[in-house]
Amino acid sequence: MNSAPIRPNSRCPRTALLLLVPFLWTVALGLWGLSRQHSVWRDEAATWQVAERSTGEIWHMLGQVDAVHGLYYLLMHAVFECFGPGTTTLRLPSVLTMAVAAVCVTEIGRRLAGRWAGLAAGLTLGLLPAVQFHLQEGRPYALIAAGAGLSTLLLVTALEGRAHWIAYAGTVAVCGLLNWLSLLILPAHLATLLWTRAGRRTGMRWAVAATAAVAAVLPLILFSRSQSEQVSWIPPLTWHMLIGPTVLLAIGGLCALLDRPRAGRLSVAAVGLPLLAVPQLGLLGLSLVRPLFLDRYVLFGLLGLALLIGTALGTAVRVAGPRFPRASTWLVPVMVGVAVVALLPQSLAKRSPQSRVDDVLAVAADVRRLKEAGDAVVFVPAARRDTALVSPGDFAGLRDIALAKSPVASGTLKGEETAPERIRAAMLAQRRILLVTDVPEVARAVTAQRDRAKTAVLEEHFRVVTDVRVRGRRVTVYERVGPAEGT
Repeated sequence: MNSAPIRPNSRCPRTALLLLVPFLWTVALGLWGLSRQHSVWRDEAATWQVAERSTGEIWHMLGQVDAVHGLYYLLMHAVFECFGPGTTTLRLPSVLTMAVAAVCVTEIGRRLAGRWAGLAAGLTLGLLPAVQFHLQEGRPYALIAAGAGLSTLLLVTALEGRAHWIAYAGTVAVCGLLNWLSLLILPAHLATLLWTRAGRRTGMRWAVAATAAVAAVLPLILFSRSQSEQVSWIPPLTWHMLIGPTVLLAIGGLCALLDRPRAGRLSVAAVGLPLLAVPQLGLLGLSLVRPLFLDRYVLFGLLGLALLIGTALGTAVRVAGPRFPRASTWLVPVMVGVAVVALLPQSLAKRSPQSRVDDVLAVAADVRRLKEAGDAVVFVPAARRDTALVSPGDFAGLRDIALAKSPVASGTLKGEETAPERIRAAMLAQRRILLVTDVPEVARAVTAQRDRAKTAVLEEHFRVVTDVRVRGRRVTVYERVGPAEGT
């Protein structure tokens, strides 16, 4: 195999500075508008409420639901224990780990295509719209991206003749425990091995490391299949869902051509193009069997796109260098500046509360303002109880009359509710009820029997006195028409 030469003295101050720049750049992008005007949406609310439980309570919950995110919840529990709950604590791990991913991308690009390609790749990563979205998410996808970057860097290191297969297997396994769909990086790495015509010994060692990683994650894969109802809401694959992946692959393919891809050569194209394409195509293939296609599951593939774009810019610097030596050194900073300006409207939009489906904190503040002594509260669907779990102080004094067993006691995210007839009786005994639900634009049809009972009682025996809609959530105050039963 004809591999790229190893760039020596990687710990020199110049290289350290090169790696520090994209790290600080990505951190700065992540800290910019981190609180999103003190808003938290439903997925992050799940992280928040679980992270505040004890380790035993989290373990109990994982036996019932969301085992696929178990390691992440345990990590966030430790973070909350150390620094307390809050939007910064919730999202800062994603900011820091995505910055680590940027460092890995920079180092891979530097080794395979030179320092300008590496720097451009590292700076590009944080600007990609999907990365900007998940850079400030209290979910595990940025952590997985960091693991994908590290495992890919370890693979490149191995192909350069300095193997670290134990570290590689451990990194892939940790990513798999954060979300087992991240194992789609393994066929991407296999494609790189085939592209570069890695020797038989290297291939065998990779196979052993990959097998060990899969074996470590396999129990989680098998167990989480019993909780597959969690992803039943994901829609079947449609043609319009292919537009995004097609555009990304087209951009990546064009950039790969500038790297002059050639079989048997370790290059950015050999690493970046499989990293971008294979997870996307793999998830699309899985989605033909069971709907699973969500771009965040393969967010780590965008590291490949950043590598390819960075190499394209690095090639431009190399071509312009002989004729315009001074101007060429400004090419990458200028292009990054242009990208920042061009993406500014989208960057601002992703840092606004409106960028997410809903805001559990905003509706909790409205509940605090509207509630009165003796009021009851119901949630439709029951999952909207997350706002009370994240902001219990705002719901103080309200009676959750449908709840039979709390989320913590039941080991669930939304608790267990009593039978529909008991919910009906409890509601008819109230004078005022606050309903917390979704706005019509994002609400799904009410199908659960308990939720149908709630809405029927409210429509037949109560009248609306206040209706407030804020950022995807809705709180409606109902008053009893006639005397409450039992009074």
